[in-house]
Amino acid sequence: MSTASGLVFAGDSEGNFTAVDARTGKPLWHYPTGASIWGAAAMTFMLDGRQHVVIASGNTLVAFALPQP
Repeated sequence: MSTASGLVFAGDSEGNFTAVDARTGKPLWHYPTGASIWGAAAMTFMLDGRQHVVIASGNTLVAFALPQP
């Protein structure tokens, strides 16, 4: 998934959820979810003016709030 702010999010079969810079491909952040992210697509939503990203990992939904600009 990519965002208008230039971030790309992806997960892998080892459970790592990663954010990279869309222009440079430079890894910016990663989080070990503890379960495989297999065939899951990240989703984004706004809540109280703040953007959040959600990914399914195993039987769990993992959510993160993005830093405010």
